[in-house]
Amino acid sequence: MARILIIEDDRLVLTGLVNGLEDCGYAVTKAASGEEAVSLAEAVRPDLLLADICLPGISGIEATQRIREKLDIPVVFLSALDTEEVVRQAITLGSLSYLVKPVTIKQLVPAIESALARGSDISRLRSSEENLSTALRQSRGISIAIGMLMERHDLTAEDAFEILRANARRTRSTTGDVAGDVISGALNPEPLSVTAGRNK
Repeated sequence: MARILIIEDDRLVLTGLVNGLEDCGYAVTKAASGEEAVSLAEAVRPDLLLADICLPGISGIEATQRIREKLDIPVVFLSALDTEEVVRQAITLGSLSYLVKPVTIKQLVPAIESALARGSDISRLRSSEENLSTALRQSRGISIAIGMLMERHDLTAEDAFEILRANARRTRSTTGDVAGDVISGALNPEPLSVTAGRNK
């Protein structure tokens, strides 16, 4: 069940949105102001933010900006405003949909589902990029450490890699971490580690 945080200052509109979305199976938390939404967001950790733009106190744009500094969640804006400047601001903040009021639940649900799906895709891509970046960094580090050990002890690449693997097993760490220690000078393994590593 997706968790939605709604920011809407019009009590009648807010009640209609909450009732309609709860009837559709969403878990809804409501906030009548941007300040209230900012304070609720971290505790609730919603899957999606549904925000009005014109609010008392800080605007929906500013509230969304503050929330997204801490939580990477998709946003759908609801507003009576549809000026180019406001729409551009909303897109800059990562809005995945911008609906102009008045809007029905029937119109809103597809926008919410689309935003949730796209938000999930973006999150997976970021995670994949981070994993790939880590793997590439470790791979480069291992190659550099192997080169250093080959030069230092006149070893083959295979024997240098065995030194890294043996030390990784001995210290219960990753080969990438051991390579980092070799590069930084924190670890200076001797060639004898090769024999120990092969005999284990």
